[in-house]
Amino acid sequence: MLPPLLRENANFRRYFIGQAVSLVGDQITLIALPLTAVLALDASAAQMGALTTIALVPNLIFSLHAGSWVDRRAGRRQVMLVTDVLRGLLIATVPVAYALGHLTWLHLYIVAFGTGTLAVFFYVAYGGFFQTIVRREDYVAANSLSHGSRAFSFLAGTSLGGVLVQLLRGPYALALDAVSYFWSALFMSRVDAPDPPRAEHAEGGVLAGARWIRGNAIIRAELLGIATLNLFNFMYFALFLLYATRSLHIRPGILGVVLGVASVGTLFGSFVTARISRRIGVGPAFLIGCFLFPAPLILVPAAGGPHWLIVVLLFTAELLSGFGLMLLDILAGAMSAAVIPPHLRSRVSGAFMVVNNGVRPVGTALGGVLGSTLGLRPTLWIATVGALTGMVFLLPSPIRSLHDVPDEAPG
Repeated sequence: MLPPLLRENANFRRYFIGQAVSLVGDQITLIALPLTAVLALDASAAQMGALTTIALVPNLIFSLHAGSWVDRRAGRRQVMLVTDVLRGLLIATVPVAYALGHLTWLHLYIVAFGTGTLAVFFYVAYGGFFQTIVRREDYVAANSLSHGSRAFSFLAGTSLGGVLVQLLRGPYALALDAVSYFWSALFMSRVDAPDPPRAEHAEGGVLAGARWIRGNAIIRAELLGIATLNLFNFMYFALFLLYATRSLHIRPGILGVVLGVASVGTLFGSFVTARISRRIGVGPAFLIGCFLFPAPLILVPAAGGPHWLIVVLLFTAELLSGFGLMLLDILAGAMSAAVIPPHLRSRVSGAFMVVNNGVRPVGTALGGVLGSTLGLRPTLWIATVGALTGMVFLLPSPIRSLHDVPDEAPG
């Protein structure tokens, strides 16, 4: 039986169905693209760091201007639709090039940068699109459903991605992600919702979103805490697959299944986040997620002993981390959707992404450099312990005493 929000809200249902399939494809690519680099192009730690960094650099370069551009024009849905189609076309070039014997590092770098740039425009447009298809009182429920589909994509996409990489070799598994983007675009084209009001002259300019964040204690603390967590988490992310396959000797198929099954934690988290937030408050539940997302990953560099124990430790780390991730993401999205004024949403999303997503290429670049100089395991220790320092910004903030979704801030 469908949840009430999916039954009653046709526009959100169409968006949800399109994104649910696209997210599975994204998870296949998340494991298939780096494993393509490892298996097909014999990647080093520095090259793995560079590949992930190039995919994330557009967040730093384009987010502010993309947010301002989207706020000045109508048609956020059209922006999301076009970026889906273009990402599908770009991803499709990788298996084609591999089949023809012409896959190179330059090609992977171009695809990573192009899809990263298009993702920037998709997500700053989403910052203003979400509120047009979901009522304020449904923000937590809608975010729970959206992140529930994301959690399922971890379970299905990661497991499927690891198996497909082992059976087909990495590049051919990417074809499924290309198809999933076209699927998402098809359903996005069927959404019929009014566009948020556009800012004719983009009052306050490109930096209006950044100034608004600076003046709002809730979103400012959210940004600083999550950005710190992400800086270190992406150091970890850049090297994890390389460490698991080369240092821990986990085969791609087994790794995909372990990560996929462990993502039951994210699926469970998406189901219970609303209940937890009602019981202990939105803010405290969010803070628990911000701690529980990075803390269990310390088990990865700590893993040792017999092969079965290493697999169990990886499984436990991902299981608990995934549960924390859902608490963090769902409630962060609900707080942001509630408090940001409509005419600033894309610019605030852009400014948020400059910092939050902008630190990610810094993290992956540091991961590549430190992994090559200090070694993989010491770098993973730095990454997993360092991620906990994000709590320094969150614990003293008003988020700690926030029980309900906050009111919209003045424009």
